Amino acid sequence: MAPDWLLHEGKPLATATVLSHPEQLDRLRLACPEAAKTAVLAGDPCFDRMLALRRRRPALRRALGAGDGRRLVVLNSTWGRASLFGSDAFPALLRELTETLPVDEYRLCAVLHPNIGYGHGPGQVRAWLRRAAASGLTLIDPLGPWRQTVAAADCVIGDHGSVTYYAAALGLPVLLGAFADRDLDPASPVAALGRAAPRLRPGIPLRTRLDAVIDGHVPGRYDGFAALASSDPGGSAGLLRSLFHSLLGTPEPARPAALPQLPVPGTIPGEAALGTPNLTVPLRVLTRVLAGGPPEVAVTRYADPSTEPAGPDAEDAEDAEGTEGAHTVVDEDTPDAGRLALADLVTDRGLTGAPPGPRAAELLATHPYAALAAVRTGPGRCLVRDRTGTLLDLTALPRQDGFPDPCDPFAYASAVLGWQATGRPLTALTEAGVLVVTTGRVCHRVAVRAVPA
Repeated sequence: MAPDWLLHEGKPLATATVLSHPEQLDRLRLACPEAAKTAVLAGDPCFDRMLALRRRRPALRRALGAGDGRRLVVLNSTWGRASLFGSDAFPALLRELTETLPVDEYRLCAVLHPNIGYGHGPGQVRAWLRRAAASGLTLIDPLGPWRQTVAAADCVIGDHGSVTYYAAALGLPVLLGAFADRDLDPASPVAALGRAAPRLRPGIPLRTRLDAVIDGHVPGRYDGFAALASSDPGGSAGLLRSLFHSLLGTPEPARPAALPQLPVPGTIPGEAALGTPNLTVPLRVLTRVLAGGPPEVAVTRYADPSTEPAGPDAEDAEDAEGTEGAHTVVDEDTPDAGRLALADLVTDRGLTGAPPGPRAAELLATHPYAALAAVRTGPGRCLVRDRTGTLLDLTALPRQDGFPDPCDPFAYASAVLGWQATGRPLTALTEAGVLVVTTGRVCHRVAVRAVPA
């Protein structure tokens, strides 16, 4: 029996039924032969615009705060009970994402189907994700740069929705957190993706699974899905324009048809920047002073983990001096104000415009158990003060490629505290003039300058 939403009194409702690929036409002929007579193959304009973004991937990653080698993980969900967002496993997945992945080594974004917001209300969705947002997760506006975010990803954790399929068709690693196998046509490309893509498995730590999927990804693995995404990759603009003008009975313009290029996030005046997430939950930080060369400290920061995080890998231990240190960082705007009394390092994001030197002194006076206070003074820059009144300006130096370092400057402050906690004097940092802060596989060079009190 033909679907009633395609026919009226046995006749097709549509003058033209636009399909993106011939395989859809084959399935339409089986489901509703009457509607198949109106089918027009016109590619996929959304996929074409995402294909065009591949050449801008470095700029996209910089705009999203992943231009320094950290891994951009995009959490994607369609809508409905069988979706990732609707699954019983979603809350635990969200906690594991934000608590077990070092914040300076992984950049987290979420792309959710707009029906989730329509169904629950955008305020409710933001409330559900508030803790994750304070831990570094950026919720991407479903009418905003979601295509740019997906195109820049190192991995998409998703479900049976079209966005996860687009990611695979772009050649990106995907990891399925949920999948509505029973609700899909087994012959559909999306169902085939569900059979081919790896899935989250209980008992396997998320970071282990995620890194294995990224590191083990073979280019070309999903070429078959790319071939099924569009009947004419890059050509949908021309096909659709020809169709529309033929339906209107008007001549086509002489100029070539083209889709508007998607902008790099943050380049539109008034558009909010996406590169620096607001980390306001308490952070547990592990530090290790490394041997050789200028002063160097390895820093690993975790967003409010429920258990004490493990130390650096054993393979890194041979490069270490002294013992591993650990401390707690709490921002003045934390949602957990009671934790401020436990802070070793208190931070201020510099949003009030208060002079940074006096503000750092005020923080130490307000929180007598903190050893250090840090106030952000600009992108990649902060001022730190210790209990002796020593003031240090920490400023990220440009990377070798000339671009600014996107690392959170409070990671540099944690490096200073880790250095000081081993009994080393802060004067050694000012004499060297440079502090190397290592986060995962990335080394950040930071200029250190003493500031008069």
